[in-house]
Amino acid sequence: MSTITAYLAPSPFPCSILSTMYMMELSANQFLGLLPSTIGLSLPNLEELYLGDNRLTGVIPCSITNASILTILNMGPNVLTGAVPNFGNLRLLKRLLIEENNLTGESSGLELRFFSSLTNCRYLELIEVSLNQLNGILPASIGNFSISLQVFRTFGCHIKAAIPDENGNLSSLADLYSDSNQLTGFIPRTLGKLRCLQRIYLEYNKLDGFIPAELCQLSNLGDLYQSNNMLYGSIPTCLGELKSFSRLYLDSNQLESTVPLNLWNLKDLLEVNLSSNSLRGSLSSEIKNLKVVNQLDLSQNQFIGDIPSSAGSMQSLSLETLNYLQYFDVSHNRLEGEIPVGGHFANFTAQPFLHNYALCSGTRQQFPHGKTLEKSKSKNVKAKIIQKLPKSEISLGVAWRRISYQELRKATNAFSETNILGSGSFCSVYEGTLYDGLTVAVKVFNFQSERVTKSFDIESEITIRYRNLVRIIGCCSNTEFKALILEYMPNGSLEKWLYCHNYFLDMLKRLDIAIGVALALEYLHHGLHSLSLIVI
Repeated sequence: MSTITAYLAPSPFPCSILSTMYMMELSANQFLGLLPSTIGLSLPNLEELYLGDNRLTGVIPCSITNASILTILNMGPNVLTGAVPNFGNLRLLKRLLIEENNLTGESSGLELRFFSSLTNCRYLELIEVSLNQLNGILPASIGNFSISLQVFRTFGCHIKAAIPDENGNLSSLADLYSDSNQLTGFIPRTLGKLRCLQRIYLEYNKLDGFIPAELCQLSNLGDLYQSNNMLYGSIPTCLGELKSFSRLYLDSNQLESTVPLNLWNLKDLLEVNLSSNSLRGSLSSEIKNLKVVNQLDLSQNQFIGDIPSSAGSMQSLSLETLNYLQYFDVSHNRLEGEIPVGGHFANFTAQPFLHNYALCSGTRQQFPHGKTLEKSKSKNVKAKIIQKLPKSEISLGVAWRRISYQELRKATNAFSETNILGSGSFCSVYEGTLYDGLTVAVKVFNFQSERVTKSFDIESEITIRYRNLVRIIGCCSNTEFKALILEYMPNGSLEKWLYCHNYFLDMLKRLDIAIGVALALEYLHHGLHSLSLIVI
C-alpha cells in the first residue's frame, strides 16, 4: 500500500458511493486532522472501517454509532483524544481496535462505563484499547461480555483498583493482557474457570496476595507473566503439572518458598524467570529436564548449595559451548563450590560471582582458593544468560525502544522547566511519563560541538543492564533532535544523599555506595569487550 499524506475531507466520496460502501480501508497512511463529524451518518451500510496507523486527531465522533452494522472498527494507532464513546449501538461488532491513542475514560477515578456499553455487542471477539489514558476502574459488567470474546487487551492504560472476579465468566477468553497498569488486590481465583486461556499478562502492577492454585486448572496455559508485583507466599506446586507451559515469569515479587520439584519436569519450557524473590533451598538435579530452555534467570534469591552438574545436559544452555556468551550472573545467592575456568569463564570478572555463600577459585584473588575444576565440570553453572548474536542478527536488542519526538514532548510537558531533573553544558535531563505509563528520565543533548554528537553516538550504541548502572531504555534521533531515554531513579541524585543536610547516611551506607560505584566502573572498564555488545 502506498503512503498518502492528506486530510480527511468531510465527504471524500460522492454520496451515491458512500451509501453503498461496505468496507473502507485507509490504514497505514499519513492522514491528518479530524474525523468527519458525520462519518457514521454518511456510511449506513459500512461493515468494516480501517483507519489505523495514521495521524488523525480530535475525538471519535458520536455519529460512528449510527453505522449500526459495523463488524470491524479499527482506529489505532492515531492521536485521537477525548472520552471513548458508547459503542453499545454497534450490536454486530466483532473487533474493536482503538489502541495507541490519547483516549480517556469518562471521568478520572470512576468506572469505565464504555466497557459496560460493549455488553450489548453479543458477537464481540476482540477488544484492544491498550496504551490509552483511560485512568479508571474496570466495571464488574465486563463479566457480561459476549461469550465469543477471545482477546481482551488493556495494557498500559492507567487502569486502577482490582481485577473484577466477573472476568471468570469470559468462557472463550484466550488472551488476557492487563500488564503495566495500576491494578491492586488479589489475582481472581475465578480465572481458573477460563479453560481456553492461553496467555496471562499481569506484570508491572501492584497486585498482592498468593498466586491462586486455581490457575493450575488452565490446561492450555502457555504464557504466565506476573513479574514486578507484590505477590508473596509459595509457587503453587500444581503449576508443574501444566505441560503446555512455555514461558513463566514470576520475578520481582516477594515469593519465599522452594521451587516445586515438578516445575523442572516441564520439558517444553522456553523461558523461566524467578529472579528477585526470596526463594530458598537447593536447585534440584532435575533441572536437566529443561532441554529446550533458552533463558533461565534465578538470580537475587537465597538458593544454597551447588548448582547441579546435570545442568550441563540442558541442550540450549550448555555453557562451555556457547560461543557468543557475553553475560553471566549468579551473584547475590548462597552458592558454594569452585568457579569454572573453561570456555568464556576465563574472561569473566569476579563481579558475576560476588555475594554468595562459599564460592572459591584458583584464579580469582577475590575468592578463597579451591581446586581447579576438571573440564567436564566446567559446564555446571547457570543462573542468568543472554547470548550475543552475530552482528548480522542483532539490531538494538529486545528491550531497546525507539520513541518518537511527539511522545517525548508530551511525556515531558513540552520539555517544561518544571520537569528538569538536572542540566549541564552538554545535555539536560527531564522527567517524563510515556504512553504506557512508564516514568523515565529523558536525556536531551545540546548539539554545540562534535564532542556532544560523539557522546550520543557512543551511548546509543550500547544497552547495559547492570545493577549499579542506570539502564538505557531507548532513544529518539533525527537531524534536529537527539535524546536517550533512561530508567528513572525516584530517590533523586547521589549528590543529594551525600551532601544535603536533609538526608543522613551513616558510614557503612556511604562505604556500600562507594563500593557500588567502584564495581560499576570496573564493569565498564573490564566487563565490556566491545561497543557492539548488547547486554540484557
